[in-house]
Amino acid sequence: MNPNIRALHHMAQRDARRIVGLMSGTSLDGLDVAVCDICSSGETTVLELVAFQTSPYDPVFREEIRRVFARPQVDLAYLTHLNRAVAERHAAIVLDCLSNWQMPISTIDLIASHGQTVMHAPANVAPLLSGAATLQIGDGDHLAVRTGIPTISDFRQKHIAAGGEGAPLAVYGDALLFRSATEPRILLNLGGIANFSALPPLGSSSPVFVTDTGPGNTMLDALARIHRPELGYDRDAELARAGSSEPRLLAALKDDPFFRLPAPKTTGPELFNLDYLAAAQQRAGIDSISPADAMATLVWFSAETIAAEVIRHPLGTDAALYASGGGVHNPLLMDTLRQRLGRPVGLTDAIGIPADAKEAVLFAVLANEAVAGNPGKSMTAMTGDYPAIAMGKLSFAA
Repeated sequence: MNPNIRALHHMAQRDARRIVGLMSGTSLDGLDVAVCDICSSGETTVLELVAFQTSPYDPVFREEIRRVFARPQVDLAYLTHLNRAVAERHAAIVLDCLSNWQMPISTIDLIASHGQTVMHAPANVAPLLSGAATLQIGDGDHLAVRTGIPTISDFRQKHIAAGGEGAPLAVYGDALLFRSATEPRILLNLGGIANFSALPPLGSSSPVFVTDTGPGNTMLDALARIHRPELGYDRDAELARAGSSEPRLLAALKDDPFFRLPAPKTTGPELFNLDYLAAAQQRAGIDSISPADAMATLVWFSAETIAAEVIRHPLGTDAALYASGGGVHNPLLMDTLRQRLGRPVGLTDAIGIPADAKEAVLFAVLANEAVAGNPGKSMTAMTGDYPAIAMGKLSFAA
């Protein structure tokens, strides 16, 4: 037997694995690195977050990614080289983190790498070819070889191949880690694109559910890069708090076919970007608007569309709400969201995983399922549009 296969078999048979989850979202702020000790698999999964940090990208690297991010046309040679460069940067960050945490490489079983999304094209908006498509760069082979750690990557492709849209995938980890015996829960992910998982109590006949809702931070950050270039985001919502939501612009922003589609659905910055804002402003007949008013309007746009989708779900009016992702650091977004929902929104810290670490943790869970789970049994909570499948491609270190 190939030694790599033998080692993988032994790893899968063990009771526990130490997995490094990696996540780099559409905000392009940096790489989330989460070291997770995971026992068992499926609905008996037990996870301990051992270490976590976000390693920020430098401005040059961030701009290199933006050259291809969500763009309909790119330089193919540049994209090809960037696929390797992202993997090498992520590998260097992982090795640096492990060194700082005094964790020998030999103690890590797997890396679970989401990669860097540069294009997400759901079936309903794919302009060129039929069917959903998505692309994450940061090649798993380069990560594995550079770190010396087997790597599972490219999780979204299997979901599309099995008939899904490739996003959102949070529900798989949410259902295994966060379902309660008594409490219905809705887990909000306030990333570049916002989504939520609806988790009925264990034993309920109701299915787990997940959907994107529309923009979270992506348009806020894009506008901030123009008016707060030294930061790249609206720190503490300072700019938005100085303005007021413009009702005509808000109505125009909300008037898009995406918001009339039935859930579940998915979207990305390919739709929700500054061109979308400019088109809405034109439809609203607004010749000019202050940066503060534009930012405030975008906060309300994100909050209202998130709240509307949550409220439409059967659990939306009485489930406990827990949020994660970069949006939890925008106090105006959180306050407005609580106002529109009419009840408290806590953080996932209260149910065991820090809000900033949750996405990286969830990809570690997916990697654990890929090597040690039984999809037919592990994912019994997944029904309908969320097939019970193992996701991720394996790259050996040698």
